[in-house]
Parts: sequence; C-alpha cells; structure tokens
Amino acid sequence: MRRFFSPPENFTKTNVALDESETRHLRDVLRLKSGEAVNVFDGDGREFECRIDEIQKRSTNLSILKEIPPTAPESDLDLTVCAAILKGDKTDLAVQKLVELGVNTFTPMLTARCDVKPRDAARRVTRWRKIAFEAAKQCGRAKLMSIGEVVEFKEALQKQASSERGQPARMSEAKMQKPARSKGGQSVILFSERDGETLNIETPSASLTAFLGPEGGWDDSELDLAKELHIPILTLKGRIMKADTAAVAISAILQHRFGDLN
Repeated sequence: MRRFFSPPENFTKTNVALDESETRHLRDVLRLKSGEAVNVFDGDGREFECRIDEIQKRSTNLSILKEIPPTAPESDLDLTVCAAILKGDKTDLAVQKLVELGVNTFTPMLTARCDVKPRDAARRVTRWRKIAFEAAKQCGRAKLMSIGEVVEFKEALQKQASSERGQPARMSEAKMQKPARSKGGQSVILFSERDGETLNIETPSASLTAFLGPEGGWDDSELDLAKELHIPILTLKGRIMKADTAAVAISAILQHRFGDLN
C-alpha cells in the first residue's frame, strides 16, 4: 500500500489533506488518481486508510475510510539515543537504521573527541530529519523519530541526569550497574569501550536513554562527569565496534532486552 504523511493538524474526523511535497509524490511520481486508496499516517503513531478525493496543484484532499494498525507497531520501550556526530555520512546511515529499530528520539551531540565542526553539524540536522521521515515511510512506522538540535555532551548528560533524579544522589558501586530511575520511570545509561560494567541491568520502565560516544571514544573528563552524575557506564565486553555499528547494535540489543524486538 502506498503510504503518505500528513501532520495531525491536517486531519479532521472525516478528511485529511496532503501538503505540496506529498502531493507531488502522489501525482507526479506514483501517478495516482482520484478514487484510489492510500494509507496516511500522522507521525504520532496513527494510520488511516483513505480515498483520494481531489488532487490539486499544491495539495490533495482525501476521505478517511477507517483507522488501521501501522505495518510496524511501536515498541513499548520509549528509547532515546544520544550519540556523538560522526564524520562523513556515517550518522546518516545510523539515523535510518535507528528509525527501523523503533528508536523514538535521536539527539546529536558534540563531544571532546568528535571530529566535526559545530557549524557543519548544525547544518546536517535538516538532512537527518528528512532521512528519518523517508525511513519511517519505508519501514511502516506511523510515528516519526524526533531529532533534536545539536547539543554539547555535557549539556545533554546533565539535562538527562536532572530529569532522572532532580538532584544527583549518592549511590553504591553495586547500584551503579543499574540505570538510576526517577518516579517517572526514565533510565539513563552510557555505553563506553572502557571503564564500564557488563550489560547487567534490571528491566527499565517505560523510557530509556542511551549515550553513545564518538569514533575516538570518550574523553576521561566525560567518563568522570558520568560517574559524578551517577550515570551507569556499560561496556559490551569482547566486542570492538565502529561508532556507527555500535549505534545500530546497541539499539537492537536494548529493543530485544526491554522492547518488542523478540
């Protein structure tokens, strides 16, 4: 089935409108006609079977026939990946695969050993959002992966730690293996190629945030900050991966352990 996107504000109880870009794809690429059936998703997890009513120059009007389950259902795990920006197009590929793996939020970060200039990184956000959009259409997800603006690692980690506990609290070394959890149930963990424990954590609640480092690994000061904020540091023992491979592998592991990838 041909799938199109329209934001929630373009929906009424009985109708939905496509924008100029989706209209161009429907009319000029797929050459669809009035009366044909298509699927339209809203980016928030809902999808509908629709009938094309009128194709105009810059918009398309459709009638909603019924709500249908998306081809790719959403995971029960609300997974966020905060990852260092990689050189070249490696982050492009990672973004596409994270969408396919059911990640809900992607936060691109600048780290101490990140070999990317801040100005260049900021320009790439629009591209990543387009890649995420196309990946969602292709893989059958009805929810768009959110991609934030580029942030510094310290800012991102402190923000997550703050949302976790309000204020850092003392924890024993035994508890450091488990993601700290707030009343809201979120968990934060940091994956590192060194100085970490094995992936031996309890089942997190609804939300999990994973921090992933750059190609050169974490700087000592960054690992020290994670320890200071009582963020558990985990290591995949015995496996040395490129940063883009790690993003895909870790997302798959977390979805398998705590999500719906069984």
